[in-house]
Amino acid sequence: MVEMSVAGIALDAASRSPIVLLRDPSGRRQVPIWIDQAQAQNILAGLSGQTPPRPLSHDLMVSLLVAGGLTLERVIVHAIEDNTFRAVLKLGGPGPEQQQELDARPSDAIALALRTGSGIWMLEEVVADASIPVDAEADAEDREDFRRFLDSTSPAELVRHLSKAQPEPQLAPEGDEGEQSGPPAGGEPGG
Repeated sequence: MVEMSVAGIALDAASRSPIVLLRDPSGRRQVPIWIDQAQAQNILAGLSGQTPPRPLSHDLMVSLLVAGGLTLERVIVHAIEDNTFRAVLKLGGPGPEQQQELDARPSDAIALALRTGSGIWMLEEVVADASIPVDAEADAEDREDFRRFLDSTSPAELVRHLSKAQPEPQLAPEGDEGEQSGPPAGGEPGG
């Protein structure tokens, strides 16, 4: 098994769907998992470490674990079935009878792991099947280019640029409900 870390949230260029990126310890491989907007917000809230004024669902889940005397020992992403990642929560408590594994969506498991400081683990076979190589030098160069762009752009220019980039809404032909396809292969439909 490989302990992964959350590298961040990205947007799929084609579908505009959020993707959570898990990176291996060497920093050379990333595993993208397609998620929805709400799941991305839950993961971002866990990454920020800020306590909301009222508990979000995953904050409540952590409180329930504590109230039940359980701890989240680790999250394990263990399989990809039908283009869907599978994960389990490894729970522990004071006694051996409280050791449990619960099936979970990877996005929920990641959001909980971030809030509890638990490890996010992935089977090597899953990493090998789903990972994409990372070019750390290119990533650093892109970040530096983006910083230079932001430093040289005023907020007003940025707003003008973004408003020009927004596509005009198009009306669907009569009777066409405008169905959208699901996430790309390797995604996590609904979760």
